[in-house]
Amino acid sequence: MAHFAELKSEVDPTGHTTDTHQVVQRVIVVGNDIAAGGGTLGDNDMHVDGETWCSNFFKGGSWKQTSYNNNFRKQYCGKGFVYDSAKDKFLSPQPYKSWALDGNDDWQAPVTYPTITTYGSNDPLDHYHISWDEAGQKWTAKDNSDPVNNFNWDASALAWVSA
Repeated sequence: MAHFAELKSEVDPTGHTTDTHQVVQRVIVVGNDIAAGGGTLGDNDMHVDGETWCSNFFKGGSWKQTSYNNNFRKQYCGKGFVYDSAKDKFLSPQPYKSWALDGNDDWQAPVTYPTITTYGSNDPLDHYHISWDEAGQKWTAKDNSDPVNNFNWDASALAWVSA
């Protein structure tokens, strides 16, 4: 099966910028037997015939093929993803205004993710519940044994400190 994303030009849906992006509205599945490039969609990934077929079948719209197996255009997209035509990739939505794309086009926080994610034993219940605090520009956590006490990640000491 071939998967296609319908794109719509709109202002950054995250609200982090005023830039206009090609934003995924929906992803549909099309049979591999549709004619494309002298063969079928199943034999011709990213062929414009598939995009044309979608536009004709759905009576308009801008369409790009996405790979369910992440074989092309970086990753399988979903509603709200952005299609970057210069890079010919689907990018996940920017999670926070302060985050930036790295060299692999993955969003990274301005502070590296904590290296310590558990406390005590390696019991699955001993994992911190880690989240990003955009206002404080830091990683915060709670643990299951003390859900009232909060912790902040000290990136220079590589340790959690009581908040």
